Amino acid sequence: MTVFTSQPAVDTGLGTEEATLALTWTRSIEWDTDDWRKGAACRDTDPDLFFPIGTTGQAIDQIEAARSVCVECDVRDACLEFALATNQESGVWGGTSEEERRKLRKAWLAARRRRSA
Repeated sequence: MTVFTSQPAVDTGLGTEEATLALTWTRSIEWDTDDWRKGAACRDTDPDLFFPIGTTGQAIDQIEAARSVCVECDVRDACLEFALATNQESGVWGGTSEEERRKLRKAWLAARRRRSA
């Protein structure tokens, strides 16, 4: 569980008081316990390669270039799992395009629901 706390000063008209705001996020998936990113083939590659603008023309070439890095990657499956678990909508993750991941995410969510039922 991750907790973020902030205590900004608030002017109530009667003087300044502090208000406390706490946000709590409980992760349902421990996707970063082994930190797969350390072994990623893209670690030393320009990140812009993996985030093309659009899905036509020059972007298609960029997506294919990003995939060629993913093909050689030892942690491609962990990268894709991370992208599905955290709903990464943009870019190339685990060798998949945005459209491919949308389809995969639907199936991934359905499988998770079946396992938890």
